[in-house]
Amino acid sequence: MSSAESPQAAPPAMKMVFMVHNEWLTPQVMQMLKACGIDYYTRWDKAQGKGRGTEPHLGTGSYGSTNAVMMIAFNEAAPLEALVGSINAANAEIARPADRIRLFELPLERIV
Repeated sequence: MSSAESPQAAPPAMKMVFMVHNEWLTPQVMQMLKACGIDYYTRWDKAQGKGRGTEPHLGTGSYGSTNAVMMIAFNEAAPLEALVGSINAANAEIARPADRIRLFELPLERIV
């Protein structure tokens, strides 16, 4: 088999994550990103919604809190795994399950 025909290793799988947390946790989340060496993200503040098994975060009335949503693209596994470990550690310290940080991981096909 010539070098032109030899199989090449597949590039690492890229991932996109959406991290959702109560806005009062933003300073802690930003410190987690820094500790994991992640200095790239897009953040939306004052996000409204309701998660499964949680109370609404609508920014008004009885549900005055809001969430922040962060979108982070990863082309390497190590920073993502470090972030997941940090989230698990932080969530272990958060008493109310409804207040825990959520991370949703998706495959990412391309970054242009």
